[in-house]
Amino acid sequence: MAPSTLSMPAVDASALSAAIPQPIPLEERAVLALDLGTTTGWALRSRDGCITSGTITFRPSRFEGGGMRFLRFRGWLAEVATLSGGVARIVFEEVRAHAGTDAAHLYGGFLAHLSAWCEERGIAYQGVPVATIKRFATGKGNADKAKMVAAIQARGFAPADDDEADAIAILLWATDPTGGCA
Repeated sequence: MAPSTLSMPAVDASALSAAIPQPIPLEERAVLALDLGTTTGWALRSRDGCITSGTITFRPSRFEGGGMRFLRFRGWLAEVATLSGGVARIVFEEVRAHAGTDAAHLYGGFLAHLSAWCEERGIAYQGVPVATIKRFATGKGNADKAKMVAAIQARGFAPADDDEADAIAILLWATDPTGGCA
């Protein structure tokens, strides 16, 4: 084996001159919940306790490669983290069975990019089984999409679809069961 070609730094090397920002305490950061997929449902509990939610689509255009959806997903995660003042934790729906091969591959891609993105930034992340979320929201672990939407509406939210409703349910499960603003 050839000897290392990297030189060792000088003992008297100067330190970085850039100021290192102070970290934001965990209790002052946002919590993000995700229902991963090409159309990703999201819900964010901000630092002040208010919850916002929606969906975002990562479908590639006809002129993009398949990997562009994941690059846009990573960019979106960074934007949410920046605009929210820092994310302490990300909670996502942990799917163990998919209806089709394409859905399974896409979910795996989103999960791989999410976990790598969180690891790079030291952000805690946690998967929550589908049945746990459904049981929390509706009392029944195999509730259908309509029952999930109705359960979240009964808590005072107005989800546009089941992806957003699932993300809100995940967030409520992970944070404040009342789901209100502090």
